[in-house]
Amino acid sequence: MRYASIDLLRVVAIALMVLVHFLENLAGVLWSAAGFGAPLFAFLAGVSLRLWVRSQEGKGTPAADITRVAVRRGLFLFALGLAFNFFVWLPDDVYNWDVLTMIGTGLILLAFARDMPAGFLVFVSALIFTLAPFLRVVADYDAHWLESYYQHDRSFAEIAIGYFATGYFPLFPWVLFPLCGYAAGKVVFPDPGEPGTPSVRPLLTWGGVLVAASVSLRVARPFLPDPLPTTLVKGWTMFPASPEYVTGVLGLALVLFGGLHVWVDRRRNLDGAPRLLTAARMMSQHSLSIYLLHHVLHLWPLWVYGYIVNEDATDLWRKAMPVEAALALVPVCLGVCYLVAWLMARRGWPSAEGVARWVCD
Repeated sequence: MRYASIDLLRVVAIALMVLVHFLENLAGVLWSAAGFGAPLFAFLAGVSLRLWVRSQEGKGTPAADITRVAVRRGLFLFALGLAFNFFVWLPDDVYNWDVLTMIGTGLILLAFARDMPAGFLVFVSALIFTLAPFLRVVADYDAHWLESYYQHDRSFAEIAIGYFATGYFPLFPWVLFPLCGYAAGKVVFPDPGEPGTPSVRPLLTWGGVLVAASVSLRVARPFLPDPLPTTLVKGWTMFPASPEYVTGVLGLALVLFGGLHVWVDRRRNLDGAPRLLTAARMMSQHSLSIYLLHHVLHLWPLWVYGYIVNEDATDLWRKAMPVEAALALVPVCLGVCYLVAWLMARRGWPSAEGVARWVCD
């Protein structure tokens, strides 16, 4: 069963990622509010896995088969993330550790931890959250980001450090988003046969607590003793994912997920807008394809034109156009992505989702 609230939230995540990538990669502008797209995307991956597991259990699928397919899906996303880095971000960036490699790892972990109580997953997430800033200090995070982007040697140790602590989306703390998404899914979508309507109050309560914690950390930061403001509590930053950022975006994801589930799925307040729900469902069903496509649409022309003009593929990165032009291209890109999603759904065009089902299921 599909839930309109999840489709709508995934479209929001897609739109925000297109916005942040066009602004940053084409114009060199980072709008902090747009940084909500990636964590929301990862959070919803955990929710979706919970719905799939629940569906399989309801059909009587053996537990070993559920584990096997979930692991395959995780491995597929991990491999796709590496291939994506090679072909879209250029070969030198294979081990930059993208959203897809992080989500793939999260799905593999959840394949084995899916029967654990939601409280256990929350505890593990809290542990990851706590350890992440200390791991960055030990790994000397700033030394890997000398020019505001991730740099590393091709040694095994450097690659491993990037995967766990210093890359764009290292496991500490980013993997907590799919873990918390799965835990939230267990609260809202319990095992088949459980009586009563599940309450979303825990999600709204803890989401509010996390948002309040984020605001408190931001307010308190100027008053913290050294070296806390420069090492552990670094302000609202996505790279690295600071405690303020993680608590803020995770809290907002919990509140939006719980609130929209009640407002859209249970109370059906958007049933009078079937075209909106149909469009959201189409985009959501092909969100992985759209994630890949929107990168190709703006990065490949950037690399090709930069190489033609200056024989340097990355010469125009972050300085190709003014911010106004980059903003104007955002709705164009979203329109193209919607058209492609429509063709995939209605005309049977090949999609990343179709390949994933063929390989994994």
